[in-house]
Amino acid sequence: MNRFASLIRFAAFVRHAVVACAIAGAGVPGTAAAAEPIRIGSFLSTTGPASPLGDPESKTLKMGIDRLNAAGGVLGRKVEWIVYDDSGDAAKANTFVKRLIESDKVDLIIGGTTTGATMAVVNVVEQAGIPLISLGGGIPIVEPVKKWVFKTPGTDRQSVERVFVDLKARNLTRVGLLSETSGLGASSRAEAQKLAPKYGLTLVADETFAPKDADMTVQLTKIRNAPGVQVVLMVGTIQGPSIATKNFEQLGIRLPLYHTHGVATPDFLELAGKAAEGVRIAAPPLLIADDLPANHPQKAVLTAYRKDYRAAWNDDAASFGGYAWDALAIAVDAIRRAGGTDREKVRAAIEETRGYVGTAGVYTLSPTDHLGIELSSFVMVEVRGGQFRWVR
Repeated sequence: MNRFASLIRFAAFVRHAVVACAIAGAGVPGTAAAAEPIRIGSFLSTTGPASPLGDPESKTLKMGIDRLNAAGGVLGRKVEWIVYDDSGDAAKANTFVKRLIESDKVDLIIGGTTTGATMAVVNVVEQAGIPLISLGGGIPIVEPVKKWVFKTPGTDRQSVERVFVDLKARNLTRVGLLSETSGLGASSRAEAQKLAPKYGLTLVADETFAPKDADMTVQLTKIRNAPGVQVVLMVGTIQGPSIATKNFEQLGIRLPLYHTHGVATPDFLELAGKAAEGVRIAAPPLLIADDLPANHPQKAVLTAYRKDYRAAWNDDAASFGGYAWDALAIAVDAIRRAGGTDREKVRAAIEETRGYVGTAGVYTLSPTDHLGIELSSFVMVEVRGGQFRWVR
């Protein structure tokens, strides 16, 4: 692809004309060699249980930053990316973020992959006064609002609520809940407990599993035997829910099965295998981009990102990579509008993001909303014939 085509392709990734100018017109002749690089730091779970999330995030950030630098950088400055693998370990995440701030002198941080890793570093970034755009799904990341902390994935509250909307429409009111005990699973469980009465639902079973558990048949047997149970909802991040989905099939449970966005990745299809057939998932629309009508506001962004990711990595894009795509776009736009990397100016510019069309939704942030996307950003997806399909 020639230079011009690269610029046009990346412009589809960032916010229309404003961010396109930041990329295509960022280079200032004669200044790039002398200017200090813009340093973006990341801590991601590229190994460990959350690697199906962290790996596409890492690949997406590399793809986007390489493209930025090929286009001349941002504001005439190259972008230097410094990334560490926390393996999903909160203690490692904390250590790496301190290193990014104190030793690597980064200007902004994108990460972590999980809610747990992100929450482990919130106090560090707040005290240091450095913008953090998290890729974790849990609502505690942005509620209550923290001055320096933002996120791009929709929340566990939104994902659970989208499931409950579907259950109500299908007259499924008696729910068996199975949740992971840490991170996204724990916060999703709390949201399910709060939201159930709003939708006229009853949690007739409420079972949990640890992140490293290798079998959930005991919990699922209890759920199957719960009085009048009509449907099962599993909440957690990829590995545990995938095992539980296989256990669900092995036990011969003949109930509808739902998941939240913690499994919104092609890896879920591989890990759960044929047991995933018929499962419904509340997720961003990336998984079913081909099913969307041409006039859908995210269609162009979604299809371009999927095409570029496949070209770069010979693999299918996942929602989690899309979160990184959105985070980088929002960061680049903010740096451009701030006119540099002054931390407070960049933070304020992120907070002033308006109408950015991303992979996870259309973002409009504010001082009281450090996410900026609505419940309508989630769609209901069903696994049919080993593929994700849109439930209209």
